[in-house]
Amino acid sequence: MEYVLPPDAAARLGQARRVVVFTGAGMSAESGVPTFRDDLTGLWARFDAMQLATPEAFHTDPDLVWGWYEWRRARVRRAHPNPGHLATAAIEALIPGTVVVTQNVDDLHERAGSRSPVHLHGSLFAPRCIAEAAHPAALPETTQHSETVEPDEGGRVPPPRCARCGALVRPGVVWFGEALPEAALTAAVDAAVGCDVLLTVGTSGVVYPAAEIPRIAARSGATVIQVNPEPTPLDQVCAINLRGTAAQVLPALVAAARQAIGNR
Repeated sequence: MEYVLPPDAAARLGQARRVVVFTGAGMSAESGVPTFRDDLTGLWARFDAMQLATPEAFHTDPDLVWGWYEWRRARVRRAHPNPGHLATAAIEALIPGTVVVTQNVDDLHERAGSRSPVHLHGSLFAPRCIAEAAHPAALPETTQHSETVEPDEGGRVPPPRCARCGALVRPGVVWFGEALPEAALTAAVDAAVGCDVLLTVGTSGVVYPAAEIPRIAARSGATVIQVNPEPTPLDQVCAINLRGTAAQVLPALVAAARQAIGNR
């Protein structure tokens, strides 16, 4: 069934010169990518996220933590961008200067064609060494393209060593107790302050400081449009609330915005 939009939603997007698309776990869930809290099945069901997603956990048992992230990367590689990801890339093509800001650590936006999305919580595909300099590091060749990695018996896989300094390589995600990457947070805030329209898609609006990004846009005078099947705390700052999933709503919004631009 075709999603029916309120008429002002497409008009506001079509009139915008600077757009931010801010995405959360709901976007990737439609591609079958679970959140890290839910990605504890099979061998991993006996753990909880706090046992695996902290700096202390990595220092205590790096093989176990690296093994879990290898498993998570394999699951993401088997997933495919959904119509919401593709529509986000279409918004970028339709309105130059659009900035995609995501809380997700997968690469589905990139695979859908988005240019350099801002990853507020890091990326499964951008590991770095644990040394103070935190050099970016490449994934081992054996896992760069694997679609079947699923560690056995406790899930332990030794992490690689940094080619530059020899330190252990860690997952390039933000763990409990860590600050968001300064460059990513600055880029997201700057984009929110300067945009005309911010689309917040599939995010609960309760994980801070990321949840502040739509609120910053609203305080700066932007139109905030929410795409979510359920009410969230962001309802109060959104000018328009579109009840539906990203895959349902965003393609319809893009098509209508394209028509609105063509009718100028």
